[in-house]
Amino acid sequence: MRYAEGDFDRIPQLTEELIRLKPDVFVSGTMAGVIAAKKLTDTIPIVPNALTDPVGFGLAASHARPGGNVTGVLLTVEDLPTKLLTLARELLPDARKIGLLVNPINPIQPLFRGSLEAAAATLGDELIVIDVRSRDDLHPAFQRFAGEGAKIVVLPQDAMFLNERKRITFAIAGRLPTIFGFRENVEDGGLMSYGTDLNETWRRIATFVDKILKGTKPGDLPMEFPTKLQLVINLATAQALGLVIPPTVLARADEVIE
Repeated sequence: MRYAEGDFDRIPQLTEELIRLKPDVFVSGTMAGVIAAKKLTDTIPIVPNALTDPVGFGLAASHARPGGNVTGVLLTVEDLPTKLLTLARELLPDARKIGLLVNPINPIQPLFRGSLEAAAATLGDELIVIDVRSRDDLHPAFQRFAGEGAKIVVLPQDAMFLNERKRITFAIAGRLPTIFGFRENVEDGGLMSYGTDLNETWRRIATFVDKILKGTKPGDLPMEFPTKLQLVINLATAQALGLVIPPTVLARADEVIE
C-alpha cells in the first residue's frame, strides 16, 4: 500500500513502486494513479474507484465493454460538477461571483473546470478560478477569493482537497460558504457537499477484485456508475456563517450535521 497524501506529484513514483512488485491486481483511489499504472502495464488488472471519462482518456473501449486491463467504478456522473454550481445558486440566489478552486495537477480537474465554466456562462455568473498546486497555496487562495468578492467557493472532487480538509477549514476561517464534492470535507467544517459516497465505492471495488482473482478478465467486467449520491449539510457551519439554508435544499439533504 502507498499513500500520496494528496500530492499528485508523488503518484507516478509510488505507482511504479507497486507495479514493480508485480501484484495480481492494482487498485487506485485516483485517476492519476490509473493513468500512471496504465503507462507501465497492459497486463496487470487496474481497478479504481475514481474513474473519470475512461474512454476519453483512452483507458477503455466503452463503459459496457472496457477491453484491456482497466475497469472499476466511476467517480462522477454526467453534469455532477455543474450540480455544485446549481446548489451554490440555490443557497445564495443573489451571489453572482462564485469562486472555483482547481488543482491543475489532477488530470480530471480540467474536465470539471470546463463543465463549471460552461454552466456559469449559461447562468450569467462570474466564476473566479484560482489554481492551487500544493497545500501551501490554500490559505492565499481563500484570501484572494475574499479580496475579489467571491460569495461562495466550489471545490470539486480532488484528493488534495480531501486530504487537506482540516487546513481548508482553517483557511476559510468562517468567512466563505463552501460546497465540496466529498462529504468528508463537510464533516470537518465545510458547509455543504454533493457527490459520490467513497465508502460505498470502495466496497464495490472489492467485488471487482474478487471476480478478477477468480479468473474473470478485467476487460470483460463492465464499468459501474455511482448508485448513491449524497447531499450533506453542516448546520453548525451555516449558523457560524449567519446563513439560513433554504427549506427546499434542506429537505433534499441525505444527512444534516448539527
